[in-house]
Amino acid sequence: MELARNRTSSTIPRHDSEPPPAAIHATGVERRFRRGRADVHALGPVDLDIAAGEFCCVVGPSGCGKSTFLRLIAGLLRPSAGRLEIRATAQNPAAMIFQDYGIYPWKTVLANVRFGLDVQGVPRREATKRARDWLSRMGLTDFADAYPASLSGGMRQRVSIARALAVEPEILLMDEPFAALDAQLRTILQEELLAICEADRRTVLFITHSLEEAIVLGDRVLVMSARPGRILAERVPPFGRPRSGDVRHSPECAELKAELWDLLRGEIEPAGGGGE
Repeated sequence: MELARNRTSSTIPRHDSEPPPAAIHATGVERRFRRGRADVHALGPVDLDIAAGEFCCVVGPSGCGKSTFLRLIAGLLRPSAGRLEIRATAQNPAAMIFQDYGIYPWKTVLANVRFGLDVQGVPRREATKRARDWLSRMGLTDFADAYPASLSGGMRQRVSIARALAVEPEILLMDEPFAALDAQLRTILQEELLAICEADRRTVLFITHSLEEAIVLGDRVLVMSARPGRILAERVPPFGRPRSGDVRHSPECAELKAELWDLLRGEIEPAGGGGE
């Protein structure tokens, strides 16, 4: 088992015909854990390269190890086998956004967004300025002094996104961040995420159960098998950048959604299975 977090040069020479370097490189990655006396094989083996600047979406049945893989990349878990490399040049290689927001109820919106910067020791004046910049970009300026309990679900998720992006990570890890929101809010935040990520082209790994969401957002959609999760297939949505959410109404989106569902249909596990 190997977990490598490399700092690589941002000026690697390459020909225009060569693909961009991988920001995430996984070879034979597996994760097992104990459940009572049983050894549960939750994930893998997974072999995967995610290019720098790529928006990669992952879909799969519940319990297949999607979130486990994300936590391995974030460094919250360690692989049981294989090699996982995070190739980054920045001080903060990755930031993670959870489905349940993960913000602190006792901190104001401004303090929540500034939290990662405070932990890094960024001077308070600079940290506050960067946090306020992201509050402005996420439409939260008027709520800087509010507490999370007074916010809607969509606004709390905006706070979570702002906090993650304020530390300027090269890699953004998103674990079903819009799953708990109603359809209208989900659509709005998808549009906002598209705009943000297309502005700076950071690397994104996005976990979702929504096939439509994966197609609308992703440069590539990975389909995972039932537990232990492996990469079953990958598809490239036929939409360029910049992109708007209007692609969800296109016949190409409907066709690809049907194709992805056909791939997933045989992988749906009965209730009771599950990864970590």
